[in-house]
Amino acid sequence: MDKNTKFQLFLLHFAGGSIYSYDFLKKYIEPNIEFIPLELPGRGKRFSEKLLKTKNEVIDDYFSQIKKLRNNAPYIIFGHSMGATIGLSLVTKLEAIGDAPEKLIVSGNPGPGIKKENDEVRYLLNDLQFKETLGKLGGIPKEVLDNQELYEYFAPIIRADFECLEKYFFSEKGIQINIPIFAMMGDEEELSTKIENWSNFTNKDFEFKILQGNHFFIHDHPFELGNIIMNCCYTSVIR
Repeated sequence: MDKNTKFQLFLLHFAGGSIYSYDFLKKYIEPNIEFIPLELPGRGKRFSEKLLKTKNEVIDDYFSQIKKLRNNAPYIIFGHSMGATIGLSLVTKLEAIGDAPEKLIVSGNPGPGIKKENDEVRYLLNDLQFKETLGKLGGIPKEVLDNQELYEYFAPIIRADFECLEKYFFSEKGIQINIPIFAMMGDEEELSTKIENWSNFTNKDFEFKILQGNHFFIHDHPFELGNIIMNCCYTSVIR
């Protein structure tokens, strides 16, 4: 595809994230690709809105946002962690109206149906356990966990996001989308060896890449991540 082709890039944030979660990445994306980070209610610019706690509500919210922002340009969806899981079901909903993206890019996630043995239900943990879990996960500034006021602001947001993922675990069973998937994970992530699980959810091409780092490896590789996203745009084929 011609590198002058206009594209839209919709970005779905991770649990506890917001419209600002991908600010670090924007300068690594060429200007012909419209950079559109989306945001769920209860945070950031949508702080006054009620938090969503079910997958269907989250999927419907993102669907409505994308419908309003779409133009005639081809587009790609990128989601990290929670955003990756939600992205899969979101694509099926967009396919149903005849406006599927060219590709789904997922990161920090081994795909639906995979979890660690004896994995805890995080949204039900007490505050001490919850802070410990967030500390191990990374991506949450230490000052947020150490400052009670900041913690009390962010904890309900993260718990709501975890609830929508964990209460409805593997609701994606049986989904197969009709567009390619490109998956990425950090080599320090325990489930990175399961990344090829994503291939079960597409009828088209599947590619993956393991990069150095933990669950939030994306912050360590913005240049490479930007190149991967742009390459996914430029190598897409309009159907």
